[in-house]
Amino acid sequence: MDYHQISIGKKFGKKTRLMLKENTKAPDFSLYSTSGKNYSLKKSKGGYVVIYFYPKDDTPGCTIETNDFNKLLSKFKKLNCEVYGVSKDSLKSHHKFRDKYKIKFDLLADEEIKVIKKYKAWGKKKFMGREFMGIIRSTYLIDKKGKILKVWDNVKVKDHAQEVLKTLQNIEKK
Repeated sequence: MDYHQISIGKKFGKKTRLMLKENTKAPDFSLYSTSGKNYSLKKSKGGYVVIYFYPKDDTPGCTIETNDFNKLLSKFKKLNCEVYGVSKDSLKSHHKFRDKYKIKFDLLADEEIKVIKKYKAWGKKKFMGREFMGIIRSTYLIDKKGKILKVWDNVKVKDHAQEVLKTLQNIEKK
């Protein structure tokens, strides 16, 4: 697996964390989805894929991020791109979240955090002076052949979905 180090910054004590590298093959995985099917990355070949990792269903930041991707979904689809949200929440939690906000794309359940760790979206976090392990908001744009085109790490929710869409639109122009 190819990785690169990123600096986490002051709030994480200037430690570095390994991230998957752009222009390398995205790790395949298989997870249960809100559509009732088992989703596998290798089945998505032929189109672009956005996979975003988020901490928890129905929390303020995660709701904003998910709703923003949902609002832009038709634009992603026009570019032959599927969007998937991944958290460690159960399918039951995902179904409630999806239904409450009318989410039109699949949420994937990774209760055992295997895929989250594979994609290096699991790490030490700090909140209100407390350190703990959790999901670090991260997004991957993967091309039609399963190659990572772009990685966003430690994502800030505001305008993130729009930034991912703009990146994909620029790639398509080339």
